Amino acid sequence: MTQYDLVGIGNAVVDVISKADDNFLELMGIEKGIMQLVERERGEVLYAAMDGRVQTPGGSVANTIAGAGALGLKTAFIGRVHDDALGRFYAGAMLDHGIAFPNAPVPGGELPTSRSMIFVSPDGERSMNTYLGISSEVSSDDVPEAVAANAKIMFLEGYLFDKDKGKTAFMEAARACKSSGGRAGIAISDPFCVERHRADFLRLIGDELDYVIGNEAEIKSLFETNDLEEALNKTAQLCPLVVCTRSGDGVTVLSNEGRVDVPVDQVVPVDATGAGDQFAAGFLFGLAQGKDMETCARMGHVAGGEVIGHIGPRPQADVAELMRGKGLL
Repeated sequence: MTQYDLVGIGNAVVDVISKADDNFLELMGIEKGIMQLVERERGEVLYAAMDGRVQTPGGSVANTIAGAGALGLKTAFIGRVHDDALGRFYAGAMLDHGIAFPNAPVPGGELPTSRSMIFVSPDGERSMNTYLGISSEVSSDDVPEAVAANAKIMFLEGYLFDKDKGKTAFMEAARACKSSGGRAGIAISDPFCVERHRADFLRLIGDELDYVIGNEAEIKSLFETNDLEEALNKTAQLCPLVVCTRSGDGVTVLSNEGRVDVPVDQVVPVDATGAGDQFAAGFLFGLAQGKDMETCARMGHVAGGEVIGHIGPRPQADVAELMRGKGLL
């Protein structure tokens, strides 16, 4: 049976990237520089209007899994795609990147494959229009127990928490992972999702998970407070490992080793997309290697710092080599 260092469950989204000037954005009614969700019909219109589009497999946790895989971990990603052109592309691309993708594209799936249509302006601004599609329909049926029960570390994407079947899939996957000695955790993903499902989030974190990763806004939203210290301490009472990214202020980690605050080198990002995803990749890589919490956080900073230096949410440089340059490997 295959043993995986890291298994992720999340939205399988194809990133479709095209260049577009401000006139095009205005003509198509696209709000510049933000991410907005779009319905199926709107998504099809925008997709058809994209000129010279470039497609890459994406999704928040999928990007984390890709980053960790590039560092040498044996990885798998669980996500739902339709048996359409984009779904077959996604499945093939994940496999080409060395990531096991145990879910075959679904014939006659209930919705098309999810896609995020990203229009890049001449000034570098990215205007993102995301159609969630079939990826948000993940259920227990999509989570092979043979994969979940053979994961050393399981990483769940908070975005999937919006549907009851996603919550059930998370609970069952976490239990399967932990029953065989693995560790399960979650990326909170979105404070608004927490607001919609706060009680269930807290129950999952407190009863089922070994670690939680979130930014300041997400951690504070768990307890409806503007006091980060209060939120951190309350989260740590529920979960043995809490990782809070604080943008330019670095990261705070609370664990059985105590508290560590690790600063980050200040840089001007070329494209901040994927910074949190790749921080998680570096941190979880360190965790899988048995590193101490400060080293894990510093590894996360290196991975996150690399991805903000170029366009796109996945690493382009050899991040392991960058870590060696910092004395982390």
